[in-house]
Amino acid sequence: MKTLTVNLTGLLQSYGNEATFERRTTYHYPSKSAVIGMIAAGLGYRRDDQRIESLNKLGIAVRIDQRGKIMTDFHTVRPQNAKNSKLTYRDYLQDAVFVVAIGSEDDNLIGQIKYALRHPKFQLFLGRRANVPAGVLRIEEFDTDPMTVLKELPWQASDWFKKRMKKELYSAEVVADWGLEKGADRNLIQVKDQVGSFNVQHRYHKYRPAIRTFVTLKNNMYQENSGEHDVWSSI
Repeated sequence: MKTLTVNLTGLLQSYGNEATFERRTTYHYPSKSAVIGMIAAGLGYRRDDQRIESLNKLGIAVRIDQRGKIMTDFHTVRPQNAKNSKLTYRDYLQDAVFVVAIGSEDDNLIGQIKYALRHPKFQLFLGRRANVPAGVLRIEEFDTDPMTVLKELPWQASDWFKKRMKKELYSAEVVADWGLEKGADRNLIQVKDQVGSFNVQHRYHKYRPAIRTFVTLKNNMYQENSGEHDVWSSI
């Protein structure tokens, strides 16, 4: 099996879960449908392309390296023939950093995805079209499965976030496709983020079994407190 890791970071990210017109909330991590949507955009698949559904077979795991803070924005809309405007609300993640691991036994497909994310046919975005990545995506390739990669890959959080933790070890949450981690049935959850269709006239998602677990990462910015007063340490 080959695995790609993709670092997702940007000013704002938003990965919609169940929503109403008045309020659109977000998962606290990239949904599988959002990751597949990004891959499909890179490959040049349009919303009604039948090949999108086959991407559900990819093994996907997401490691939350830096939890984002929720920011709520509002929009003023006026329905047709209405006298008064309405407020609608949108939730976004600020300052979040995620590592997405994409695995497959099909080496050729992994190669195509890697090339497509570096040379996308359509614009890549982080959940919503206005949320663009912070520069060129950082992509790495490994000859093992997604969970093994996420257990061994160094912590990708920002330096300021690592310093703020003030701990030698960090416990990072991982949400992954069920089956990527053996013996993790006790952590089984059901998530409604598998792609059914991206067609704007008939868009829907299906449930998939997933696991929620944690991996321990070393904080390379950790400095043990010697007990001595150091006025320069805060600069």
